[in-house]
Amino acid sequence: MDKKILGFIGTGVMGYSMAGHLLDAGNELHVYNRTKAKTDGLVSRGAVWEESPAEMARKCDVIFSIVGFPQDVEEVYMGKKGLIGNCREGALVVDMTTSSPKLAKRIYESGKKCGTKVLDAPVTGGDKGAREATLTIFAGGDKDAYEAALPYFHTMGRTVKYMGAAGSGQYAKLANQIVIAGTMTGMCEALSFAKACKLNLGDLLEAMSGGSANTWSLANYGPRILKGDFEPGFFVKHYIKDMKLAEEAADELDMDLPALSLTRELYEELAEGGFEDKGTQSLYCLYDPEEE
Repeated sequence: MDKKILGFIGTGVMGYSMAGHLLDAGNELHVYNRTKAKTDGLVSRGAVWEESPAEMARKCDVIFSIVGFPQDVEEVYMGKKGLIGNCREGALVVDMTTSSPKLAKRIYESGKKCGTKVLDAPVTGGDKGAREATLTIFAGGDKDAYEAALPYFHTMGRTVKYMGAAGSGQYAKLANQIVIAGTMTGMCEALSFAKACKLNLGDLLEAMSGGSANTWSLANYGPRILKGDFEPGFFVKHYIKDMKLAEEAADELDMDLPALSLTRELYEELAEGGFEDKGTQSLYCLYDPEEE
């Protein structure tokens, strides 16, 4: 089988590392980002810069994207200089942004009309997972498209699951974000409580990590909080976006998610206080203002 030419759109906190893994695996990789400078490191390692998603679409067989918000996804895929309508016949495009399930389905249908295979495959694992290629990837779309993308997914992640038809990857990721709502608030409240009780927080983290309170958030974000490190592995503003998407999907199912809604309100308060571009672990600063 001929080697495919790959493209990657969105080289931010996570995308830069993900694209780097594809490049390091020996693939020809073309890159695009709204801020060109964020691709410089990849280009210096052999990646090829493209001026727009449309230009990339004309040259690449498989294209991945991870951008910020659903409106960014829509522009990348459905805009005048977007992928859909400009791809090679039989090309595969994979959006790894956490985005709207409805939009994922619409992009899939538009791609189908012009002979482009489309997957929605959002990821979880933060900047650490992206750097270490240990991401979890939830994929939705046609099974044959998933199987074609699988070798590349395994280059970027550790746990890869096919979740079903178009939009299913997004639904699965939103379920993941609902779980995180509980673990992040629980961790921040617990650490704030323990500090007020004058416990040694390092000892507490070590003890809790060996018991039933252990979570991914505790293991990965707890140590950052203790160091006063609130830089983004995952932006507050993006998590608020994810929670709103989950609430919208729940509304369509006539469901109420009170714990998620409360967490979203807490994060909105945090963002209003100037933390929207900080990491999600900065929720702790609501409980302990001394850390701001």
